[in-house]
Amino acid sequence: MADKIFVTRQTVSNWENSKSYPDIQSLLLLSQLFGVSVDQLIKGDLETMKQEISQEAVDSFNRESRIFAVMCIVSAVTFIPLAALALARDQWWAIALWVIMYAVTMYEAFRVEKLKKNHNLHTYREIVAYSEGRTLEELEAAEERGKRPYQAVFNVLASAAVGVLLAALAIWVAGFFGG
Repeated sequence: MADKIFVTRQTVSNWENSKSYPDIQSLLLLSQLFGVSVDQLIKGDLETMKQEISQEAVDSFNRESRIFAVMCIVSAVTFIPLAALALARDQWWAIALWVIMYAVTMYEAFRVEKLKKNHNLHTYREIVAYSEGRTLEELEAAEERGKRPYQAVFNVLASAAVGVLLAALAIWVAGFFGG
């Protein structure tokens, strides 16, 4: 290739290792050699660079996700003991404490959802790939985009089921400790 575009192999190696960049004449010869436009040669690299995921963004997403997971567990585990304490001994501060923990959990949920929206993450595979600092291949990404409408329906049904279970649990706790 170096001979065909009238440069040395060392020059090509420098381009490959980002030590230098081709001049206009070399770009023209490269576009003819590969049968692509100069625009594609230049912008193709820009598109690749745009898709690279910064490690800082991945670390931020993973940190917020861990905080959210811990808060979900804490909120779920403390609900019954704090509700029982409030109902059995008229300790209403216990419910206030749980409401504060739940509010923090929802705040973290909104933060994670905002990060997902900013990085166009919808499916589990997209989220896992992003949290590992990689992107899905084009075919995998197209498959995941096809799943999104079905996952939205599943999310609504799962949320309704969780709401019904929590309501039943709250009624049971109120009945068990209330009378």
